[in-house]
Amino acid sequence: MTTPLRILLISGSTRDSSTNTAALRTIAAEAPGDIIATLYDGLVDLPQFVPGLEPEPANAEALHRQLAASDAVLICTPEYAGMIPGSLKNLLEWTVGTGDLVDKPVAWINVAYPGRGDAAVETLRTVLGYVSADIAETACGRITVLREQVGADGLVEDGEARQRLSLVLPAIAAHVREKTA
Repeated sequence: MTTPLRILLISGSTRDSSTNTAALRTIAAEAPGDIIATLYDGLVDLPQFVPGLEPEPANAEALHRQLAASDAVLICTPEYAGMIPGSLKNLLEWTVGTGDLVDKPVAWINVAYPGRGDAAVETLRTVLGYVSADIAETACGRITVLREQVGADGLVEDGEARQRLSLVLPAIAAHVREKTA
């Protein structure tokens, strides 16, 4: 029996009813049995990054532990003011000096309507490159999720979108396994 892969899901949105978070909840719900997908829930409470702050706040330490325990990370973020939201940038800043994401497989999905969210993806690529993350390109892409496709349970109801979302974790897993083979 193989050890399940652990993938941390990070929504760049602080709004509970966002399509980004709904997409990640759906991905977690559709996770195959050999993958444990955990939705990070500390973005709102993560304090502002202050370089050299000692001791680190408990929420930052918890983020480091979750990243260390994960085999890969999946990010789904909206675009705010032409880039990733400040709260997600803050989370990524907490990883710069720690090496949390160095060589860690990271993928992203963009759920925005076509023609939107591209600047967030480019900003995310820049930051992930800066922290030396291993971008799992085959798992990255656009899977449009409209607000009306999200049910009262917070999951994506649209069959086609759900099917496409269900393929993301296996693509990340294949990247991780290829890297460790």
